[in-house]
Amino acid sequence: MGNEAEKGVVVAAAAGEDSGGGDERRKVELGLGGELSAVEPPPSLSEGKGSWKHAAFHVATTIATPAAYAPLPFALASLGWPLGVGSLVSGTVASWYSSLLLASLWEWNGKKHTTYQNLAESIFGSWGYYSVACCQQVASLGNNIAIQIAAGSSLKAIYKYYDKDGSLTLQHFIVFFGAFELLLSQLPDIHSLRWVNSICTFSTLGFAGTTIGIAIYDGKKLDRRSISYSVNGSTATKAFSAFFALGTIAFSFGDAMLPEIQSTIKEPAKKNMYKGVSAAYGLIVMTYWQLACWGYWAFGSDVQPYILSSLTGPKWTIIMANTFAVVQILGCFRAC
Repeated sequence: MGNEAEKGVVVAAAAGEDSGGGDERRKVELGLGGELSAVEPPPSLSEGKGSWKHAAFHVATTIATPAAYAPLPFALASLGWPLGVGSLVSGTVASWYSSLLLASLWEWNGKKHTTYQNLAESIFGSWGYYSVACCQQVASLGNNIAIQIAAGSSLKAIYKYYDKDGSLTLQHFIVFFGAFELLLSQLPDIHSLRWVNSICTFSTLGFAGTTIGIAIYDGKKLDRRSISYSVNGSTATKAFSAFFALGTIAFSFGDAMLPEIQSTIKEPAKKNMYKGVSAAYGLIVMTYWQLACWGYWAFGSDVQPYILSSLTGPKWTIIMANTFAVVQILGCFRAC
């Protein structure tokens, strides 16, 4: 009877340090069966499988969307060359550095944080959780509305190229885009999107390269003496335009969902995330800076808020740019 009384459920918890450090492992021994079984860690503590390249694809896809950087030439036109370029460079450096800081907080207080809300709660308490959750939802709402309109506009431009008298409107294409995103949303997590996001990353390069090429082509056809780079309007108009431009530049760096992405990256997660973020921002420099400067150079102060509206080059090239935009936004919207 003594031996029977000693039988029961015995729980042994063992915390192990691996190469990334801090990964919790728990084993449960069932006394009645005498068998040792491993309890799966919760999803937030599960091992990531992605490499730094996957991190780069995810970060680039969620940030470098045409809806974010297509308005940058107009932002430069609202600020002028010195202030515009300076603001763009400063925004890039500040965003890149803050992303590295967030990646370094991956195991803050010995715990892995897979969302901004949980990280804020660990640092600031419950008020941090709710404050960040509120700000993130507002930002996500605005971002998703903007990219849906951008995707719908690109789809409509493609449609009008083939059917100028077509009756479908922008609202129809937004619905079509949303329906396709509903299918993509059935994928379980960000890591399952790695191939989609890799295609989207190359579409980012395709959109930027095509748009820059058309802008240079159009710019060379224009009388360069007629192009003005001065900031027009009254003092109040210039001030409002400047604040709008700064907001556009800030918006262009978007929400990279860094904790969520880092949770899918294999150990050492911090080192791989540093490499992935830096690679993604290298891509941003190649696309953001080039498109902003060449678009502003080509059209000057007359550049439109959405650069594709200013282009007058061969129609097939504009369709190509819109196609790249739609493909890129598909991955961006799902990842957001």
